[in-house]
Amino acid sequence: MKQLPLKVKELNKEIEHYGISYHKKDHAVIVEDEKYKLILVNKKPVFFYYQDKIVPTLKLLQEKEVLKTITVDMGAVKFVINGADIMRPGIVEIEDGIKENNFIMIIDVNNKKPLAVGIALLNSEEMRSATGGKVIKNIHFVGDELWRWE
Repeated sequence: MKQLPLKVKELNKEIEHYGISYHKKDHAVIVEDEKYKLILVNKKPVFFYYQDKIVPTLKLLQEKEVLKTITVDMGAVKFVINGADIMRPGIVEIEDGIKENNFIMIIDVNNKKPLAVGIALLNSEEMRSATGGKVIKNIHFVGDELWRWE
């Protein structure tokens, strides 16, 4: 496992579009193994790289909602947390302003807790008018290796 120090100033530039910034006293490091490349701040995994883009982890999303959200019904939860992509019939709420290829937070209708991070395959309007099929690609979910990272 490789570790590279990361200047908080550089990290803040990379994540400013999420509306998050860290203090210069925070300790940031990039950790890389054969499967993941993560950014740890104060030893907590807060971002990961997906196709060279920085994406918030579910642990960060539990503290700060920085992504647009899709709400799924309780019947979809067991599939989502097993890594399934999100299908249109399981969605009960779609936030406005989602664009194709945006990173999206998937939450459940009862608890409103983050279940997964995905990539929108359609924009908000297209999702609303779709009647079936896959609308979000699941890239990080509760219980996966990234979630269990300590």
